[in-house]
Amino acid sequence: MDLEAIYETVERRDIENTTGPQSQSHGQDEGKDLKHRGSRCLGLITVGLGLISVLLVVFNMLQHITITTERDLTNNYKNTLEEFNQTIKSLQDNYTDLMTKKHQLQNNFSSLSQKNLEQETRVRDLTAKKTQLQRNVDSLSQKNLEQENRVRDLTAAKTQLQRNVESLSQKKQDLETRVASLSWFFMSTELSWSASRQYCKNHGADLVIINTEEKQRFISSLVSERVWIGLSDTENEGTMKWVDNSALKQGFWIKGEPNNYGGTEDCIELNYNRMQKEWSPLKSWNDISCSETKKGICEK
Repeated sequence: MDLEAIYETVERRDIENTTGPQSQSHGQDEGKDLKHRGSRCLGLITVGLGLISVLLVVFNMLQHITITTERDLTNNYKNTLEEFNQTIKSLQDNYTDLMTKKHQLQNNFSSLSQKNLEQETRVRDLTAKKTQLQRNVDSLSQKNLEQENRVRDLTAAKTQLQRNVESLSQKKQDLETRVASLSWFFMSTELSWSASRQYCKNHGADLVIINTEEKQRFISSLVSERVWIGLSDTENEGTMKWVDNSALKQGFWIKGEPNNYGGTEDCIELNYNRMQKEWSPLKSWNDISCSETKKGICEK
């Protein structure tokens, strides 16, 4: 039995129960009308069921899509979470590395700061040394300039001395020529002043008389020891006379002489000690005891 037949039986029973006995014609009309309305309701129900089926299919599809989407989202979430965790771990590792590098950089910075401080100190020391060296260079340059000036002065002095030497050489030559003509000679024996004079007389001469500066310089240049000359004050203390009985006009005394030390110094020696700064060829006479023995210079 199909659904339409069942519906018609139910409708018919309802009509019979609710209306009671009626005429057959009137019942037929109402039956047709009910049948028509039932067909319409059946169509509506069929459409409704179709819509419900469609809605169920759509719901299932949506539910499938939702489940699939949720599964994909869950997988994506898991993947994202895993990537996020890996990223966090990587960031933590990077942070650890960066902190290590930071500490290393801080240590390097401290070391470089220390080295920089040391370099600055060294630069200051080197600058001070440079300044000192520059001062030394300036001082040496000044000394070098002074030395150059001194060398020039010494060179000029040397040139003048050479000229003086040449002039003295010429004078020496002239004096030697004169000496040869005067026939001077030195005693080879050390005797007292009186004995030395007698020695000279025995050889046709007498002790030398020095009455000029030129002759004094020349004789001083010849002697290298203390020698008698022909001057004394034996006859009258304080009155110097030469052996030819002429008076002394110009003397070439050592500073402080004659002093007649001890009251017995009456004879004169030529004592040119070249090691004494105060003595010179024109400051070389000294009074001494006549009994002293030394060589003498004889002059014919």
